[in-house]
Amino acid sequence: MSEARPPFPPFTAETAAQKVQGAEDAWNTRDPQKVSLAYTPDSVWRNRDQFLSGRAEIVDFLTKKWERELDYALRKSLWSFSEDRIAVRFQYEWHDTTGQWWRSYGNELWEFTGDGLMSRREASINDVTIAEADRRIFGPRPTGDRGQDIDLR
Repeated sequence: MSEARPPFPPFTAETAAQKVQGAEDAWNTRDPQKVSLAYTPDSVWRNRDQFLSGRAEIVDFLTKKWERELDYALRKSLWSFSEDRIAVRFQYEWHDTTGQWWRSYGNELWEFTGDGLMSRREASINDVTIAEADRRIFGPRPTGDRGQDIDLR
């Protein structure tokens, strides 16, 4: 069974945007196993101050993440792309077990293999406390909102 994940490099503006939306959709499922299949078996990550290697570590990381970051909802936005690389900015909202809501802001750098799997992911993320009334991300992005940029604040 092929693990190829279209669209494939070299990216165009259209295919890079498709890749970003596909990643957003997958992460919003909060299914670590499903998400991990977009990465090469030996994919390397830097996520904040953590370094991961391989799908098993990715699944473990995401499982723990979504046990801690409750009602997680994400938006990604294409920032830039080249032949086999994509840069995105993102925001996601979640609450902790005490009910405190957070908005997490970040940037990611992605590198892909020829079969469309991500071989490298570097993420820098900052968290800001928000009131529940200040939330603006509610579940997966509605189809009509796809392609819309996300506000800086």
